[in-house]
Amino acid sequence: MSDAGVRPSPTATSAAGTSSSIDLSKRDLTLDLARVFCVLLVVVIHLLMVGVGLGPDGQVLVSRPLESQWWFAPVTWAGQIMPLFFVVGGFASITAWRSLVRRGGTGVDYVRGRVLRLAQPALPLFIFYAVVIGGARLIGVDPELVDVAVVGAASPLWFLAAYTLCQALVPVMVSWHQRAPRATLVVLFVGAVVVDTIRYSTGIDAIGLANLFFVWLLVQQLGFFYADGWFAARRWWTLVIIAVVAYASLVPMTAIGPYADDMLTNLNPPTVPLIALAVAQACILRLLRPALARLMNTHAARAVVFLVGTRLMTIYLWHLPVILLISGIALLIPGASPEPASLVWWWTRPLMFLLVMAAVFGLSFLVGRWEAPREFGPKPPTPVVAVATVLAFIPPFAVMEFFMDLPLAIGGSVLLAVAVLLLGRWPAASSRSAPISS
Repeated sequence: MSDAGVRPSPTATSAAGTSSSIDLSKRDLTLDLARVFCVLLVVVIHLLMVGVGLGPDGQVLVSRPLESQWWFAPVTWAGQIMPLFFVVGGFASITAWRSLVRRGGTGVDYVRGRVLRLAQPALPLFIFYAVVIGGARLIGVDPELVDVAVVGAASPLWFLAAYTLCQALVPVMVSWHQRAPRATLVVLFVGAVVVDTIRYSTGIDAIGLANLFFVWLLVQQLGFFYADGWFAARRWWTLVIIAVVAYASLVPMTAIGPYADDMLTNLNPPTVPLIALAVAQACILRLLRPALARLMNTHAARAVVFLVGTRLMTIYLWHLPVILLISGIALLIPGASPEPASLVWWWTRPLMFLLVMAAVFGLSFLVGRWEAPREFGPKPPTPVVAVATVLAFIPPFAVMEFFMDLPLAIGGSVLLAVAVLLLGRWPAASSRSAPISS
């Protein structure tokens, strides 16, 4: 996820230096702010969704307090912000692609760099799960408890599968956008509707996996439109009307149509309501841009955004394991672990957020280096990049479909390691040209 923004760095000092060296006149800092907001909101939501406590018999219980609240479903209409992240990612992708092309880069250069930035940070996480699950089995920890914890902690990995797919197809999708922007949207939208229709009419949820392609690519295309100034060219009241209509469309889709009224359920496999959310969120982002731009003119906001921006993948991938670890430690401290969903538990969430962010920040000094793009050698052949991309896609996709377990953790580690090696290092040719940085 950090591929859309600031280059990663291992220290806060270098982050500050980055903010001072970037040509801010050519950068829309509100997009950096939006991306950071999306990731931090994900952390907050997961803090409210994960409840760890002790049962009457002293056994550890893991619950989901947020989902048990009566107001959970309507709140997800505003709180499900992953569509916005893909819109922002589309903006960053087409911007990076055009910059690469101006410097003589190719589609292979782009895919190599972007997929590597997704595969690298995932590799230590898969190794971590292999060690944790294997170690838990060896010491005799309750397998059911381990499964519950690991399945929940690894659930955000679906994003890597979806985003790897979108990034791998950016050169093609930009080409379609340049030739027929509106027709491309129509084709993707029709495809998403057809997939959902077949899925819900047959009851075969696996059919919905095809919308990893149609839904998320369509949302990414909206980011292309945002970068081209389509939303900027609309009057404010037009954007308001579009956003209202997009949100209003969710009412018949969820009340009469087959879709759930909470947008979390509609996330995997992705469904048409996410497209409506993406349209509304893109309009709102544009409407808020003047206020966000003023905020980003302050040194404090820039410092926070650039510092967090250097660790976005680390925060996203590791925050749930950290939440579970801290919650487990709290169980060992008398009075430090209130009953999940109790009033005291809700009031401890801000403190937990600070603890989790501090822990992830410290962890970033160990694993954050994997966010940084490795020094590129000569460009691998196109088939090698294609194979490496598939290898990087398989592990998170398998977790999304079958949930994390020891075989997936070990297999995913191997596949990601091979993908990173194929993309990051390649024997020098005798007559090579200088590599192009992506």
